[in-house]
Amino acid sequence: MSHSWRYQIPALAGAGYHVVAPDMRGFGCSSAPPEIGAYTIFDTVGDMVALVKALGESKAVIIGHDWGAPVAWHAALFRPDIFTAVAGLSVPPPFRGRARPLDALRDNGISNFYWQYFQPPGVAEAEFERDVALTMRTLLGRGFSDPNASLFVDEDKGFLGDAKPDLPLPPWLSKDDLAVFTQAYRASGFRGGLNWYRNIDRNWELTAPWQDAQIKQPSLFIAGSKDAVVTGLIGAKRINELERVLPNLTKKLIIDGAGHWIQQERPQEVNAALLAFLHQTRQTG
Repeated sequence: MSHSWRYQIPALAGAGYHVVAPDMRGFGCSSAPPEIGAYTIFDTVGDMVALVKALGESKAVIIGHDWGAPVAWHAALFRPDIFTAVAGLSVPPPFRGRARPLDALRDNGISNFYWQYFQPPGVAEAEFERDVALTMRTLLGRGFSDPNASLFVDEDKGFLGDAKPDLPLPPWLSKDDLAVFTQAYRASGFRGGLNWYRNIDRNWELTAPWQDAQIKQPSLFIAGSKDAVVTGLIGAKRINELERVLPNLTKKLIIDGAGHWIQQERPQEVNAALLAFLHQTRQTG
């Protein structure tokens, strides 16, 4: 959701940049087609290409966090003529393996990774929509850095595990901010966002022409040192091999002590890194 960029929009706009932070397909006030097939990486990157055109522009620097990061990485990969530089937060760039991701998990004896839990339509939706306020408090307040959080799902407890309504909010998340996220998901539901995960294997198939391709534009990567997405099953290896996909990586910033919601948790460090990156790409572009 665009609200997650509430600290970056004024900082970047104040530095003279034209900043746009859309609600992505399936989130917030954007359209949310019910069909699973409407959320492939081609669809989500296509939305970004169309957004640039709708704004009357021909080029842009693209920045994404969480699922927005793969969109940003692939946008730079697919359309280097439009996206002249790219920054990804929390999720490393694509390393297209030799097998479908879900097949690879099964072949390695893994059956309870959160990607797998999100596959059957209706299951995660029912869990998350049972109490949207509790869901958002848990997902944002606990994040992926809490020792009680896990990317592996206990079948009896679901993805949220032992969610507690009295979980204290972290300093970076106010009650008003939590209310914004809660209201948005009460209105939209969770199906659209979960459908992104239901295209993981389909995205692998669609990106076959880009096997071993590199993103050659200037790039930036930012993550928190306590984010399980970058320290866990898949992310840790990718972090160590960023230059394999990003030969023009300008900086790899791992912010000590920070978790997954990095641009909200540590806005000053993130804003400084983004502004330095944008200034550098403006000078060289």
